[in-house]
Amino acid sequence: MFRHLLIAVDGSDLSDKALRQGVALAKALKARLSIIHVTPPWASIAVGEIAVMFPPHEYEANMTAAATELLARASQVAEAAGVTCSVVHVSDPNPYKAILATAQERGCDLITMGSHGRRGIAGLLLGSETAKTLTHGKVPVLVYRE
Repeated sequence: MFRHLLIAVDGSDLSDKALRQGVALAKALKARLSIIHVTPPWASIAVGEIAVMFPPHEYEANMTAAATELLARASQVAEAAGVTCSVVHVSDPNPYKAILATAQERGCDLITMGSHGRRGIAGLLLGSETAKTLTHGKVPVLVYRE
């Protein structure tokens, strides 16, 4: 059966529910658990003075702080259930690629994630990160739906 689960979280309500279900599954299977949060790197869509108004180092610091807080909350959910976990924050313009790479690097044999998250209109136009993870990966993906 599954020995090392990777749960992808983004802070959405559905992601939180998927986290709780993934933690319960890891506990039932006595599996190791890793939790990942992927943030987009800073990118300027403007030129000149507008792009300077929000400095890249400030953006990265804000994203890192938010990811640290989110992963700490996720870790507390796991620990409350008696499941030890490790957390990882990755900055990547393609979250599905970071999820798949992390699963491979850590030897995860199951990825758990919500059916959709906080990708807004781009998610509707380009397809969800969950769909891309399912399509491009070789690791089984357990999708939590509502």
